[in-house]
Amino acid sequence: MYKNIETLLVQIPTIRPHRMAVATMHTQTLVLVKVTTDDGVVGWGEATTIGGLGYGDESPESIKANIESYFAPLMKSLPAANLAQTLHAIKKNIQGNRFAKCAIQTALLDIHAQRLGLPLSEVLGGRLRDSVPVLWVLASGDTEKDIAEAQQMLKAKRHNIFKLKIGSRTVEEDVEHVLAIKQALGADVSIRVDLNQAWTELESNKGIQLLQAGGIDLIEQPCTTENDDAMERLTRKFDIAIMADESLKGPESAYRLAKHNAASVFAVKIAQSGGLLESCEVARLAQLAGIDLYGGTMLEGPVGTIASAHVFSTFENLAYGTELFGPLLLTEQILKTPLQYENFELIVPSAPGMGIELDENKIDNLRFK
Repeated sequence: MYKNIETLLVQIPTIRPHRMAVATMHTQTLVLVKVTTDDGVVGWGEATTIGGLGYGDESPESIKANIESYFAPLMKSLPAANLAQTLHAIKKNIQGNRFAKCAIQTALLDIHAQRLGLPLSEVLGGRLRDSVPVLWVLASGDTEKDIAEAQQMLKAKRHNIFKLKIGSRTVEEDVEHVLAIKQALGADVSIRVDLNQAWTELESNKGIQLLQAGGIDLIEQPCTTENDDAMERLTRKFDIAIMADESLKGPESAYRLAKHNAASVFAVKIAQSGGLLESCEVARLAQLAGIDLYGGTMLEGPVGTIASAHVFSTFENLAYGTELFGPLLLTEQILKTPLQYENFELIVPSAPGMGIELDENKIDNLRFK
């Protein structure tokens, strides 16, 4: 039985302003979920969002309220702590709320894997790799600062793939910014860009043509989620990889995008997909459709990040690596032992469950609601 379901809001400053088309972040609010069983097993999950309601239709406050008002009473009413039956009951009785569902599912899978004495990846089908490549996002908005930051990462052997957040300036200004960084870092360094839906189809045609000619490797979600037709036309027109992100909201949307050839790469995010199991379904659909995979992030802290790493370690195709740098963007550490980043990759723990231990005293000091 589930004895207690607790939702904690933890606010942590970022190491620098993180500028995107939808918001500029100076802090990140982690939504942590702690599920405790009658016999004392504890599982953790995370449902972190970006920019409050600036990115999606769930906010930290709504996630906390809905878990406390709907998820927790439902889970406590169930006759037995059977994982499949619990997840089925949640799906049947609660509509939407993909981020909240992901956090709860993560905690339940963490408990399940601990009971079996297995790493989380092994209850998701089994890992194919013990570490995943991790890129770094350059999002200061200042060309020289971004170049200096990237060069530091390369020297430290922490990241050798970079993504630029653009879309808040004119197409010409954005392209100039990106190509200057590409030229400074050289041909051996992969550069991608993320528009966060900022361009129209006309702007996309202009911008992508210039970026493709300049050696950029990937364009992420140039158009709005409502315009799958534009994504399809851009994917068919250009040789450069076009990646679906915000338009990818679980297996159903993955099937629709694949059917219409509206992306050549899927950015899989556990929260966007509605859970770890659903993320694996998205990956399977991509594999069947010949679509490459990328491990995305909602800029989660260490809980959501390592849960994602366990999922991505099971993917047969991880052609474009991952974006699991979220904890490195934060100024505070909430794990007793930090996640292990080395040689441009994140190590996937091999201990039972997620393989991490949270510092609850530190979490208590950072709670704000």
